Amino acid sequence: MRILALRPALYILIILCGIIGPFVFKLRGNGIFACPADGYAGNQYLAYCQVTGYGDYDHGAFWFGLEPDIERFAAEADVLFLGSSRMQFAFSSQATREWFSSPPVRYYLLGFSFTENIVFTAPLLSKLRPQAKVYIINVDRFFEDKETEVGKAILRESDALTRSKEKRFWQVLHEPICTTLPMLCGREASFFRAREDGAWQLKGIRPWGGSKAVADGPVSDADRWEHYAVLGKQFLSQLPVDRSCVLLTIAPYNATKKAEATAIASALKLDLLLPPLDGLQTFDGSHLDRPSAERWSQAFFQAAGPRIRECLSKDRTSARQMNELSHS
Repeated sequence: MRILALRPALYILIILCGIIGPFVFKLRGNGIFACPADGYAGNQYLAYCQVTGYGDYDHGAFWFGLEPDIERFAAEADVLFLGSSRMQFAFSSQATREWFSSPPVRYYLLGFSFTENIVFTAPLLSKLRPQAKVYIINVDRFFEDKETEVGKAILRESDALTRSKEKRFWQVLHEPICTTLPMLCGREASFFRAREDGAWQLKGIRPWGGSKAVADGPVSDADRWEHYAVLGKQFLSQLPVDRSCVLLTIAPYNATKKAEATAIASALKLDLLLPPLDGLQTFDGSHLDRPSAERWSQAFFQAAGPRIRECLSKDRTSARQMNELSHS
């Protein structure tokens, strides 16, 4: 008799498992639960999960203001870094944090995946209204007027906000569940962004290929270099800083577009800061591994440090003079 009384409850349980089970399996195999949650610590959020059911959240987080304070941190930074994921991994280093810590200087790594360029970054800067005194730009196809797939989706698709909000919602569940029971979640490649300085932290398995040595790549698309330079001049003219406080670089990888970057920098009448280091490695052929990022970013600041300090000092002197005039 007791078993008969339980039949309705068992039936409902079986139905629920039949409905929820495939949904949970989908999230585990092709959604956010395919990625680890061990990167949330330290006020970070999941910027990207390498599955088609989740993918990039970073673009939407900034464009729609979905993450607490990231717009403010980026806008109030004294030094703003712009570029792609190569720039992000190259400068997400202890060497960067240490250089800006003494004396303390606010900085922000405002780079994006998918080799994002000015088509997305320029309107984003218009929204953020940054106060930076120094801009450090990774010129690796940054001065491009072709929309990236992700940037286009955020800027043009009507449901972009809804999808970005959904991704943000799933993080609310992902963090406690996968932190408490990590065996329930996968190890797909992912990266987390620190809200305060924009640095990325790579997590999970890296499926993008093995380690490859840094090298210069062959010349390509040389007929477009002049066009890139024209776009660069237009973009730089909109930055509210002296041209001497715009620093160009290119984070190296196994096919570094050094010749292209040099030509663009020359056309813009700016130096290209590219530390000549041997033995650098990438973890996937495209992004510097952690030891190489530490070495390269440290060498970069040794070369760029005097220019950065000069621009910051110049701005402080100007602000002090204006303050003295206002009280005279």
